[in-house]
Amino acid sequence: MGLALTGVPGLTGYAGAAPRPPKPLEPGTPCKEYYELADDIQAIAQLPEFDASRDKSRWDTYEYENPGKKWDGLGPPSQADIDRLEKLEKQPPKSKPIDRVYWTWLKARESNSNAWGDWSHWRDVRLIRNAGNDPRGKAFEKKVIKDHGLTGPEWICQKEVEFKDPDTGKTYRRQLDAYNTKTGQILEIKSNGQPDPKQIPKDIAWSKDKNWRHTSMKYIYAEKQEKSAIDLKEELRRNAGANRVTEYNYRSDKVEKAPSGGVRAKSTNMQPPGRPATTGGGANDLIRESRPNPKSMGEFLNRKNAADPNRLSPRGPGGVDFTTLELRYVGKPVKGKGLDYGFSAKEDPEEKSGWGGKEKAQLISDAFLTWLALTPDKFWVNLNPDEPNRVMDAQFGKTDAGRILLEADLRMKHDFFRTMDPKTDLGKRFWASLPKVDGRPCFAGIRNWIEPKTATVREQDGGIYILDAPLKLKSTPQDFATDPGGERICNPSKAERDQAQRVIDRMIVPEVEKTINTAPQYADLRRVYTARVAAEWIRLQDAKTPTDYRKIINSNDVKAWPLRAPNQNWDKNELFQEYRKIFLNGEFQYDVDTAEGVMVYIVGGVDFSKQPKRDITKTRFTAEHRYLPRQTRTSVKTLTDNAKDNDSNLLLLGGNTTSTDIGGGGDGPGPDPTPTKPGEPTGKPTDKPATPGPAHSTPPATGGHSGGQNDPDPGGGLAHTGSDTPIGLIAGIAAALAALGGGLIWWKRRRTAAPE
Repeated sequence: MGLALTGVPGLTGYAGAAPRPPKPLEPGTPCKEYYELADDIQAIAQLPEFDASRDKSRWDTYEYENPGKKWDGLGPPSQADIDRLEKLEKQPPKSKPIDRVYWTWLKARESNSNAWGDWSHWRDVRLIRNAGNDPRGKAFEKKVIKDHGLTGPEWICQKEVEFKDPDTGKTYRRQLDAYNTKTGQILEIKSNGQPDPKQIPKDIAWSKDKNWRHTSMKYIYAEKQEKSAIDLKEELRRNAGANRVTEYNYRSDKVEKAPSGGVRAKSTNMQPPGRPATTGGGANDLIRESRPNPKSMGEFLNRKNAADPNRLSPRGPGGVDFTTLELRYVGKPVKGKGLDYGFSAKEDPEEKSGWGGKEKAQLISDAFLTWLALTPDKFWVNLNPDEPNRVMDAQFGKTDAGRILLEADLRMKHDFFRTMDPKTDLGKRFWASLPKVDGRPCFAGIRNWIEPKTATVREQDGGIYILDAPLKLKSTPQDFATDPGGERICNPSKAERDQAQRVIDRMIVPEVEKTINTAPQYADLRRVYTARVAAEWIRLQDAKTPTDYRKIINSNDVKAWPLRAPNQNWDKNELFQEYRKIFLNGEFQYDVDTAEGVMVYIVGGVDFSKQPKRDITKTRFTAEHRYLPRQTRTSVKTLTDNAKDNDSNLLLLGGNTTSTDIGGGGDGPGPDPTPTKPGEPTGKPTDKPATPGPAHSTPPATGGHSGGQNDPDPGGGLAHTGSDTPIGLIAGIAAALAALGGGLIWWKRRRTAAPE
């Protein structure tokens, strides 16, 4: 970074000159002086003698300032800027910092257009990441020295020594992070989870050098060790002996800040419309570096690794599987103070993911705000060949949240077909288990729809933790008026209908429900539903005290969250016509018997009008998620792990809608909120609303505000945002159609026609 922004120093050597004498070894500086630590510094931990890992209860953070980060929002130069700067023979003056940055990029592009032809790659990889490596490493080293009280005169930092490998005869210079002159202990302090590749041969030389047998080496890592760290430790122990090589996993999360000035990157995620982008935090940094698809992400990661051959950088977006991103926390929505929020995502240990972060975060944010803006009587979709004009609410159909629900409805039908296929083991057993009429399996039409199960949450310290938000598939017998043609196979009696439905509920529904809750093709549906849980909680808080979201709640104005590319031209009617074609012409033909094929037809829906939840007790929350509050607060500032046992592959990343990360400030969540009052919630799920919801025929007026509509029930759960009868059904429909968007299997027989 210094070379990039200040120029390359002149060369003083010349061909044929006598070789310079070796530079004297640096003696180092007492650690207390090097890091300017106070005389009365008190250690908060003892440096362990043998292998050790920091207890999860003591994980914390450390801060540093990255001078390159203040340009993370700087876009590429215009062609006019490029033409002007390319004419300059030397770097622009310091009084024109943006020109200096652009000029440096143009020189990098000129020297290697393949690597640095793309502005954003150079900005994110070279300008920002490389500028942060040294201050981050020094900040963690200082933390280790300070936390462990390594301030005595025997502790020397940045001491330079020489190791000789007796097998190769090569002598290496090595700068030690810290060295104890009394005990001979060497500390190698790493702010990431792996050794520097350039230092590996030097440390191997140490492990063989007889002149250093009186010393020991302890590796201290801030992040989870990678394979290269484990492999090096094993090799050193083989050479030097196990007792001389130890590890200390001192888990600490970095918090990277920026100097003032520059051009900063902020987003509008999770914030109400009508003001400049102010959202920042740990998630924002990672999403900025995320690329839209695997190919472009792979190119970015290749450039990042090429620019960082020593692997000095900490975890980045490549280790985050954004396809699993979900909203799992929102804090107390204090008007004018911004909103803390937290995502979860699966970790990719091989760091080959990282794409799609902007798209997924945008979808969650848009859905969250859509659920606030629309009245809950609009949260449904319905694919029914009899009702082409009642597919979904017109406003809901203009949003990605509505699109996701309708597409998931159609996808559910496909998956239901596949699960019933008699060519599979389950399908074969299913058809064999159905009641028989004239020797053939028989069942009436059925209706299927997706709706929420009871979400498991914890309301604590003014926020809500969404621990589990499952979905369920409902199914019930249903007669249907539309006949797609063909001959009906049977007319089951009520007893036969009920028996067939029990078989469906036992064998097919659980399998499809599992798919809905786990399969990648339903990830977007799960994403928008967790946003629904969070939004409903914000509604309830706003009903008590005005928040920044009051103006949009129940406004029925969703213009700020339209269908986004590549789905900007999506049309619910086109999807309905696709579904109707399947209904009329059939999709799968099952060879249930040898003479005739059976065609199956399904209709269905998704109903998110209700959002039941169970607030678990504080005792259970503490027992099962004791570190989640702390790690969530950390995630607002930086990427971190969920410290829960057996959840080591779950990452947490979040932000705040008005955050700042300027050096000397902080992204912290502010003063500790008032703790939860003594007394435990009952844990009873909200199967019934505490206060009846509004009648479906009289939703709140457009632009009006009715708060959260309902108060929390005594069990701590969110109230329903509608009655127990799913919404949107017209009067006169049979009682069997009393639930929204149901599904039907209409099946018929097609005889094999002989060729004419």
